[in-house]
Amino acid sequence: MNNLPEHIKRLRSSPVTELQQICEQYRRQLIEDILAHGGHFSANLGTVEITIALHYVLDTPFDQLVWDVGHQAYLHKYLTGRADQFHTIRKKGGISGFPKRSESEFDDFGTGHSSTSISAVLGLAQADRINNIDRQHVAVIGDGSLTGGQAWEALNNAAVSESNVLIIINDNQMGIDPNAGALNHYLENLDLANNIFSQLGFEYHHSEDGHDVVNLVEQLKQINKSKKPRIWHIKTIKGKGYKPAEEEQTKWHAVKYVKISESVGSQKPGIKFQDVFGKTLVDLADRYENVVGITPAMPSGSSMKMLMDVYPERCFDVGIAEQHAVTFAAGLAANGMKAYCNVYSTFLQRGYDQVIHDICLQNLPVVLCLDRAGHVGEDGPTHHGLYDISFLRSVPNLEIWAPSDEYELRQMLYAAYHANGPVAIRYPRGKGTNSNWDVEFDKNWSIDPRMISSGKDALILSAGTMLEHTKSAVQLLDGKGISCELIDIKRVKPLPIDGIVTWGKQYSHIFCVEDGVIVGGFGSAISEILSGEATRVHILGFPDQIIEQSTRQEAFTEFGLDGAGIAQRVASVIRP
Repeated sequence: MNNLPEHIKRLRSSPVTELQQICEQYRRQLIEDILAHGGHFSANLGTVEITIALHYVLDTPFDQLVWDVGHQAYLHKYLTGRADQFHTIRKKGGISGFPKRSESEFDDFGTGHSSTSISAVLGLAQADRINNIDRQHVAVIGDGSLTGGQAWEALNNAAVSESNVLIIINDNQMGIDPNAGALNHYLENLDLANNIFSQLGFEYHHSEDGHDVVNLVEQLKQINKSKKPRIWHIKTIKGKGYKPAEEEQTKWHAVKYVKISESVGSQKPGIKFQDVFGKTLVDLADRYENVVGITPAMPSGSSMKMLMDVYPERCFDVGIAEQHAVTFAAGLAANGMKAYCNVYSTFLQRGYDQVIHDICLQNLPVVLCLDRAGHVGEDGPTHHGLYDISFLRSVPNLEIWAPSDEYELRQMLYAAYHANGPVAIRYPRGKGTNSNWDVEFDKNWSIDPRMISSGKDALILSAGTMLEHTKSAVQLLDGKGISCELIDIKRVKPLPIDGIVTWGKQYSHIFCVEDGVIVGGFGSAISEILSGEATRVHILGFPDQIIEQSTRQEAFTEFGLDGAGIAQRVASVIRP
């Protein structure tokens, strides 16, 4: 007891009659701190009472607690010794926005992607069963995450496991956007006495008011008398206690600290790449009747909601189901539709088998729009889109395109419509630099490499939006008397082999710059092509290590990928 964090000790020493007041105090603190420092907002306000009840009744950290995704785990962090560090959340060197095993003994399993908690908690429970350790194992999963296939794979296994697991379904009828699909309606209207959970073999419990903390505590004590697999279905309100968030739950899913700490005038002007995608997709749908959009529960996050609002019959939110989204897009394409499947780069990892098996082996003309490619910033390691070039480059039939700015993204989306096979277009989170993007589609636009500047001392090949940094580097190098040719490589795969071989004969040094891992990435492909040539290939990207959270600019500076860093690397080679 003496080694427990002060917040936990105070909580557990409080009479149950004071818990509602304690919840309101913590809710006010969360509102104040998240608005000031940024982070996931509504989900945390909706689980205050559940969190208090769990830490009041359970003997954490001995009893084990897993939070699905982790959007709702901020109060858990507060209580478990990290309140003093909360101002650093999601910032470079600070605490993570998600549960993280290396951060606290109270974080029993790291999360960030959805639908993993039941699998993880069942593994924890089965390990304890083998080792004869008697303790509670609890997973908290939202109804949105329950749309993910892995959750149902785990439920199927857990129901017959005879393990001591409690699965709490935090049912607020929301993911980031309102939940789509049959499960949403089922949970809203299920029979409390006879439902799919009880039929699978779970002990089923229900609470209609997930904000009555006293009742939650008493119910949890009774539920935990059983050692069998149990489901506790709790109704909550996302954004509870903050009226704007309750009324606009999608808008208040997360907030950035810049809303408080920076003036509007200091923010980067321009439009987000995701909005360029959304607007362009509507324009394509206006022009071509066979254009359809698919998103795995990210209509707002990907800006596909623009298409959904105009052509709802041609836009499909399939829930948190990346595998299904990819194969569903393949099915649409097989029957003549031009399917634009928008999946965050980090989440496409979940649909990798389907990309290979269902799209590429059949050479179907699906356009995979990989939002949040590269370093994503404050969401950190679980959400970085650093690996897509590496894991997609080995797949036959698939082309990989990388726009350098908003105009290039718009033209690529148009050109991809006319592609005969699958195309993946990767673009980053946030805004670009080209305000003159919303123009007519250009039939003469080319996917071939584009020369940005000429030079004789070295060649720089830039992939995607790294062009902004490589341009800056070329200017800095020019001031030092080093002349560099700069090429914007629009198509990362297939590469122009003959042209690259020619460049290899012209230059002793070629520098490849990419917003991705260097292992198996764009620069690696250039090295493979020039492996028998005398030229030296230098790869500038993210190293083979876990890249922690920070802003994108902080990461580019840290790893020598901003203009100054690139210029320094080139200069050190050309004039050592």
